[in-house]
Amino acid sequence: MARMARQRDERRDPARRKPGAEETPTARQRTIAVTREEAASLLHRAQITAHELMLSGSNYTFVVQMSAEGRGEFLAIYKPQQGERPLWDFPHGTLHRREHAAYVASNHLGWPNIPATVIRDGPFGLGSVQLYVPSKGFRGDLSAFVRHYRSELAEVALFDLLVNNADRKAGHCLPGADGRIWAIDHGLTFNLEPKLRTVLWEYCGESIPDQLLQGLEQLRDDPDRRQALRAELEGDLNSEEVNIFFTRLEKLLRKRKFPRLDPNRNIPWPLV
Repeated sequence: MARMARQRDERRDPARRKPGAEETPTARQRTIAVTREEAASLLHRAQITAHELMLSGSNYTFVVQMSAEGRGEFLAIYKPQQGERPLWDFPHGTLHRREHAAYVASNHLGWPNIPATVIRDGPFGLGSVQLYVPSKGFRGDLSAFVRHYRSELAEVALFDLLVNNADRKAGHCLPGADGRIWAIDHGLTFNLEPKLRTVLWEYCGESIPDQLLQGLEQLRDDPDRRQALRAELEGDLNSEEVNIFFTRLEKLLRKRKFPRLDPNRNIPWPLV
């Protein structure tokens, strides 16, 4: 933690950086050099060659430059376990695992788009490492943003109900350079208690789109797929958290509608 704190101070004041210190990733290197299919494998085996602390966020988060033989350099986001600040309502040291569990769930469903995420060692120990996705970032009016990406954000809104996401800010929905919406920052998910906090209120009371319901039904009705997902989730979550995940899936299929939310409980802060 002390090393990370020193990096934070050096990041805020470059004059503190020692001569010969490790070079940090640059904006020119922020490109995807891998396909989604091979990304997880590369994230596991690639070498981290440089890292730079990101100043936004309450936990320590780093942009890292990675290099894999035959694939060149690419960027990823590294969130070390030891950089997680204690929270009263989440077990300490589990946020990186929840990031990975969200990716696992989205991979089995086929939606929403979450960048490939793995658990591996890094400069500050074990943590989540997620492929960096070039993005224009969120700007402007949220309602206009939702109208423009209505179907993609419906996937995100339903997924947040399924994984009980306590932190869906507008800035966690990234319009990618590939034209798709990418959902990021899933450390506050899979809580045992209802924790949903989201800016995606436009769907309240609406029927869940048929194709999304079909995706949930296909997962529920296929015992092999369900067991495979359960086994992967149990690598990151405790058994009770996994059981409640499947309970939420059943409840969504019974209700078949997005719930109406409480403005006093279901809003994240800040909104972006």
